[in-house]
Amino acid sequence: MMSFVKRAGLSSLLLLSVFCVMQPARAQSIQSLVNIQGIRENQLVGYSLVVGLNNTGDKNQVKFTNQTVTNMLRQFGVQLPGKIDPKVKNVAAVAVSATLPPMYSRGQNIDVTVSSIGDAKSLRGGTLLLTQLHGADGEVYALAQGSVVVGGVNASGNSGSSVTVNTPTAGLIPNGATVEREIPSDFNMGPTITLNLKRPSFKDANAIAHAINSGFQSGIATAKSSTNVEVRAPSEPGARVAFMSQLDDIQVKAEPVRAKVVFNSRTGTVVMGDGVVLHAAAISHGSLTVTINENSNVSQPGVLSNGRTAVTPQSDVSVKSGHGQMLQLPESSSLKTLVSALNNLGASPDDIMSILQALHEAGALDADLEVI
Repeated sequence: MMSFVKRAGLSSLLLLSVFCVMQPARAQSIQSLVNIQGIRENQLVGYSLVVGLNNTGDKNQVKFTNQTVTNMLRQFGVQLPGKIDPKVKNVAAVAVSATLPPMYSRGQNIDVTVSSIGDAKSLRGGTLLLTQLHGADGEVYALAQGSVVVGGVNASGNSGSSVTVNTPTAGLIPNGATVEREIPSDFNMGPTITLNLKRPSFKDANAIAHAINSGFQSGIATAKSSTNVEVRAPSEPGARVAFMSQLDDIQVKAEPVRAKVVFNSRTGTVVMGDGVVLHAAAISHGSLTVTINENSNVSQPGVLSNGRTAVTPQSDVSVKSGHGQMLQLPESSSLKTLVSALNNLGASPDDIMSILQALHEAGALDADLEVI
């Protein structure tokens, strides 16, 4: 027998059940199972200013924004006195980030994301000044500039009240950066190509190598480990691209994904995929809720008593214990059976997380648990 007692107040979070039907092994293209070694994205980052804001920029206490404005003006020949601190409300310091796709050439455009790093209220209507985007090696690979598209809105009144919708301090510039330096790739170098499996598996690696050898001449593909397969490919660039286009279309029967239960502790979401196997078990479920209410009483002295008015706190503490109930779970491989049993318990998402973890520890739940 296994028992579970909830020792804190139950939250009213929403249980989201997403039923992902897991089918038996089915054919998938190699393109969906592997990544090609040497062909990958690269992250770029930069720092700059967004100007043209309508009094929603960084405040005066953000010193690095004023310093950046002073340095920018100096580059254009505008010299400010040493003790003068430019106080501007239409400028915001921002971090600019972008992802450079593999094999992009000079002159091609990429999207950039602009995010405030000061205390600006909104970037709506602003324009990003010319920004150098650096890679991890410190080299400049792209230049960004343009009008920022913001999906959020912020409005405030003189009384201090404000309303914010979405996130107005981050925006996007579609095609806002131009690639200035190409990132070298070893795709066209060497007699072989390495395929890296997205989900390591000895069975999948062996199946991929077998499918390639069956589709092309035998012996050109070798499974080196559970994570990569080495394939001999033509050395001439045009022939290698044609070879890869045919390789992507080869179908492989991949190993079925093991059933998984995913918990999101921040939102109270529990997602269970089909294929979860439940062995016979018994659950005792109860709850304990502690409620504390704080009130203040005012003690008023009598007339001519020379007393003073005093405020005394008053606390009301109540403890409510739920009636535990025993539920027997039958052995089943149906997700519907498990969901119905948990619903009959009347458990909240927090309770369900703990119950499923306890079932897993007891060996009654055949699935992987993952917390995100």
